[in-house]
Amino acid sequence: MKDLTVKKINVDTISVEEIPALFKQEHIAYQTIANVNWKDSYPYCPQVEFGIAYTDKAILLHYQVTEESVRAVAGHDNGPVWEDACVEFFSMPGGDDIYYNVECNCTGTLLVGAGATRSNRQHAPQEVLDLVSRWASLGKDDFEERIGTCSWEVALVIPFSTFFLHDIQSLEGKSVRANFYKCGDKLQMPHFLSWNPIDLPKPDFHCPAFFGLLQFD
Repeated sequence: MKDLTVKKINVDTISVEEIPALFKQEHIAYQTIANVNWKDSYPYCPQVEFGIAYTDKAILLHYQVTEESVRAVAGHDNGPVWEDACVEFFSMPGGDDIYYNVECNCTGTLLVGAGATRSNRQHAPQEVLDLVSRWASLGKDDFEERIGTCSWEVALVIPFSTFFLHDIQSLEGKSVRANFYKCGDKLQMPHFLSWNPIDLPKPDFHCPAFFGLLQFD
């Protein structure tokens, strides 16, 4: 199981567009999302890495991706963003069986769900989603699949209120089970990559048994 120490950044406010520069200034080490868990069916492995840090109020994420096509047609929050060029963060911040999936396509459209299993998940209400700041290098507008090598980035400021079934006041000193993913179910080359490896017979990201560990420093 992978183990990652998450650095605390002491800032009062942060603009989401500033996260890439802030992470460079703070020497945040980037991690690869490169486990191709189902090579026989889905061998494609785009280049994906992420940086993560946190503040007194939020988790900060920055993804960098290079792949052979991109797509953003989900249209609205809590839509099928996993069918687009998509990056995902699953975590269990409450210390119980409930895990959250924070999924973001390449234009910053979000899906946030919560529950203890894959079925009967609760979507975050729009007022919760609206508090998640997003920046996408490709802009905010939807577009059909673009074929050809493309590099893109997204950054997120995820306030603790995003974990809407819990009352998270601080993550300092806590250990949180989590995993990070890259997918694109309806791209010309579908793929299902993970940070911590998944030992299951077919693609499934809703598997807390295969989460790694985040240590919030």
